[in-house]
Amino acid sequence: MVRWLTIILLCGAAVFPGCTVWNERPAKSFSDATGGEGLERVFWREVKAQHWNEVERSLASNFVSVTSSGQLDRAATLEHLKQLRLQDYSLGEFKTELNSNTFVVTYTATMRGSGNGLPLPEHPVHMMTVWQQQKAGWVAIAHSMVAPEPK
Repeated sequence: MVRWLTIILLCGAAVFPGCTVWNERPAKSFSDATGGEGLERVFWREVKAQHWNEVERSLASNFVSVTSSGQLDRAATLEHLKQLRLQDYSLGEFKTELNSNTFVVTYTATMRGSGNGLPLPEHPVHMMTVWQQQKAGWVAIAHSMVAPEPK
């Protein structure tokens, strides 16, 4: 009996530290991202840092975005993003669905800064991005941004 208890405790001691010792590493680049949330976090980090070459590479050639202003193609989206001056942002409420080579990621974003010289709304905005695995890596093929309805 004591022998079995010792074996069970040793097995448990070998398994449990692997679950708690190493913290999850946030992705530092698009190639490091292993899921939809990681892709979004890297994307917004690159936008804030104004690394436009990285942002441009992350958007598919047929990328489309929908905002309250209407539909934007890839070029118009890049110009829109380049007008942003993010001081800070937070992302949350992530939901990610994987289907074959495509992630659908929904989340909320609260951003502090300005766009086109005007302050950004202080309330959270609902976002959705569709990411697709292609030869060059993960690229965004569609994005939507919806402000919450006034209460």
